Amino acid sequence: MNLSQERLPAFFFKFQFRNVEYSSGRNKTFLCYIIEVQGKESKTLRGYLEDEHAAAHAEDAFFNNILPTCESGLRYSVTWYVSSSPCVACADRITKALQKNKNLHLSILVGRLFMWEEPEIQAALKKMKAAGCKMRIMKPQDFEYVWKNFVEQEEGEEGKAFVPWEDIQENFQFYEEKLAEVLQ
Repeated sequence: MNLSQERLPAFFFKFQFRNVEYSSGRNKTFLCYIIEVQGKESKTLRGYLEDEHAAAHAEDAFFNNILPTCESGLRYSVTWYVSSSPCVACADRITKALQKNKNLHLSILVGRLFMWEEPEIQAALKKMKAAGCKMRIMKPQDFEYVWKNFVEQEEGEEGKAFVPWEDIQENFQFYEEKLAEVLQ
C-alpha cells in the first residue's frame, strides 16, 4: 500500500486514469486526495493511494490509514480524484463514514464508472449520494489538474504539459450521462 507523499508515476496515470469505456487490464484503483482541515489551525494534506491485490482497496485504505478518525471540533473537506468509481463494499464504507461523521464533506471525481450497469452498484452509488457524497465525472481539465499536482514529471520534462487523449471529451460526456441516469 503506497501511503507516501510521492507522486504517481506518469505511466500509471496515463493508463489507469484514462476514461475509456472498456477498461480491460485496469484492475487497480488509484486515488489522489486533498484533505482540507478547518479548525483553530487549518491545514491541507495531499497524496495518493493505490490498491494492492491482497490488501485493502484504495478507498478502504484512505479511511483506515489516512483519515481513521474525524475530530469533532474540526471540519474536513475532502476531494478525491479516482481512476474509477467504487465497488459496492467501498461505496458502503464511504456511506458509513459520511453518516458517522457529519463534519466530513467528500467530493469524488472519477475517471470512469465501474460496472455501472449492475443494480447493486447503482444502489450503492445512490446511497453515497443520499449520505451527502458529491460525485461527478472528471472533465479534461480535472485530468490536467491531477497531472500537474499528483503525477511525477520525468527527468528533463519539468512542467511538461498534459496531453489529452483523443476521445477524452467524448468519454467524459458518455460517463457524465450514465452517472446522471444512475443517480436520478
